[in-house]
Amino acid sequence: MKSSVPPKSLKDQIRWQLWLTIAANFGLFYVVAQSDAFAASGVSGLLTGAANLLPVGLALIVTTIANGLLDASMKARLVFLRWNFALPGHRAFSVYAVADPRVDVARLRESIGELPNTRADENLVWYRLYKKIEADPAVTQIHREFLFTRDYAAFSFLFLLGFGVAALFLISEWKVALLYLLALIGQFIVVRHAAANYGVRLVSTVLAQSSARPRKEQKSSNKSQRGRNDQNE
Repeated sequence: MKSSVPPKSLKDQIRWQLWLTIAANFGLFYVVAQSDAFAASGVSGLLTGAANLLPVGLALIVTTIANGLLDASMKARLVFLRWNFALPGHRAFSVYAVADPRVDVARLRESIGELPNTRADENLVWYRLYKKIEADPAVTQIHREFLFTRDYAAFSFLFLLGFGVAALFLISEWKVALLYLLALIGQFIVVRHAAANYGVRLVSTVLAQSSARPRKEQKSSNKSQRGRNDQNE
């Protein structure tokens, strides 16, 4: 008997990982903010300083709310460091298709016709290919990793702003504050780079999987798509 419970979306699957990153950053910030108390009284100093959690909690709340204000476009700009046409799908055929040895460009031309020649069209055509094979395990796994690292990169940028500014007011030892700020900067750089790599890999994998599909499967898919288009006209 099949379960009636719908499968979790990719965003639901990565939610617990994101909350772990928030909790870890929250914990590190609290420890660093209470570094003076810890140096003076050890672990008991940290526990005693729990009464000072209000500013830490406020920074966490502000960071969480601010993340909701960042839409997918802004997150893409943060990750790929581009303002216009930020997503790698905008360079799917002109850059990544020809750079990835797994992609058979000739087969892609057979299945989709002439390759798109504008950034906007590249992303549109690539997205149509993605929708056809989005349930493929290889595509799903990379897509999940990209969504997690993309959102983590957005959070780490907000941690840098929120926790970084709060640290300037709460940490009296400037060396500790400087090391903490460097750690936040390092976290953003590393996670952003990982997210960018996963984004490019997602685009390349969709192209590679699409070009590797049997010709019969591609033709039947194209006929089915044309049939749906005819019905909609």
